[in-house]
Amino acid sequence: MVVDEVKNEFLNHVIPFWEKLIDENNGGYYGLLDYDLKLDKTAEKGCILNSRILWFFANAYLTFGDDSYLRYADHAYAFLVKSCLDKENKGVFWSLNYDGTVCDGTKHTYNQAFAIYALSSYYDAVKNEEAMELALSLYHLIESRCRDEMGYLEAFTRDFQPVSNEKLSENGVDAARTMNTLLHVFEAYTELYRVSGRQQVADSMRFILDVFADKMYNAEFGRLEVFFDDTYHSLADVYSYGHDIETAWLIDRGLEVLGDKQYTDKLEKITARLTAQVYKEAFDGCSLPVESCNGVVDETRVWWVQAEAMVGFYNGYQKNPEKIEYIKTVRALWEYIKNHIIDEREGSEWFWEVDGNGNPTNPKPIVEPWKCPYHSGRMCFELLRRKADV
Repeated sequence: MVVDEVKNEFLNHVIPFWEKLIDENNGGYYGLLDYDLKLDKTAEKGCILNSRILWFFANAYLTFGDDSYLRYADHAYAFLVKSCLDKENKGVFWSLNYDGTVCDGTKHTYNQAFAIYALSSYYDAVKNEEAMELALSLYHLIESRCRDEMGYLEAFTRDFQPVSNEKLSENGVDAARTMNTLLHVFEAYTELYRVSGRQQVADSMRFILDVFADKMYNAEFGRLEVFFDDTYHSLADVYSYGHDIETAWLIDRGLEVLGDKQYTDKLEKITARLTAQVYKEAFDGCSLPVESCNGVVDETRVWWVQAEAMVGFYNGYQKNPEKIEYIKTVRALWEYIKNHIIDEREGSEWFWEVDGNGNPTNPKPIVEPWKCPYHSGRMCFELLRRKADV
C-alpha cells in the first residue's frame, strides 16, 4: 500500500537524512547542501528552515513514538530560543549566520507564523510550558504588530517598521498582502488553538476564514488569488495549483479543529471547489505543474506541490467518498514522487524540482532556507494520522 511505502521512506531515508544535518558546534541545522551534495557548514541558517525542522522532529515523535527523535527536536528548540528570537524587539529573525549571529533581521509575519506552528507541535510532544508561552507571545505579536483592520501585513524591519515585501512577492509584483502568508498564519493558529484551547486564537481563525472566503477566493474561476494590494485587489493573474490544494485541506483541518458549524458551512463548499478545480485544471494523470501565470503553465514539478497534493486529494476523498478519482490521484502522485522526486544518490533526499519530463535539469540545492522536510513530512504524518486506506 502507498501508506506503507511512505512510512518506510520516512523511517529509513528522510528522517535519517535530516538527523545528519544537525550542527553540534553552532546550534541548529546546517543551512545548505547543494545539488552536488556538498555541505556548506558556514552557510546562512534560515529561521524558517529551523522552525520547520523543529516542527518535523516533534511530529516525527508524535507519529512514531520514537524517543530518539526528541533529541533533534530539543536541539532545534534550543537554537530557536537562543538565536532565532530577538530578545530586544521581540519576534523571530529572517535568518542567521552559521554561528547564530543575525544575518537578516527582517521580521516577516510568515516567519512568526512558522515559529508558532513549530512551538505548538513541540509543546504537544513534550509539554514544555515555555514553548507554549513563546507560541502565545508570538501570536499576540502578530495580532498587535502585523495586523490591521483589514487583515495581515507582511514585512517589517527589525523594530517592526513596514518595508517592501520582496521576500514573499514574485511574478513582477510587490504585494502588500499575500495568500501564502495568510495561509500559514491560519495553519499556525490552527495548531496553537488545538493545543491551547484559547478562544482568542479561535476568533482570529474565524477572521482569517472570512478573508479567504470574501477577499481571496475567486468564485468565477474556483481558485484563490495570490498577490494583493492593501485593499485586496489582485495584482497578478497567477493560479498556484500547489497553494490551492494545500489551502483546501488546511482550511478543512482548521474547520475540524475549530468546530464552528457556521464557518464549516461557509467554507467547505469553497474547499471542495478548490480541490475539484485543481484536479480538473492541473492534474495530468501523474503529477501537478507548479502554477499558471497569465494563462501560461509552468510545467516544472516541485517537490512540495506533489506532497501537498497527496494530502489534499486524500482529504477531498474523505470529504466526498464518491470521488474515487481522488484516491487514484494520490496513488499516481506517489508513483511520480518515487520515480522522479526522490533522489536515490547516496547522501541525498528529494530533488527540489524536475522538468515536465521528470528530469532534474535545474540544479537547485537539496537543502537551503526554503528546502526542508516540512511539506513532505506532513504528507507522511497526515496520511498516517488519517489511517489512509490507499
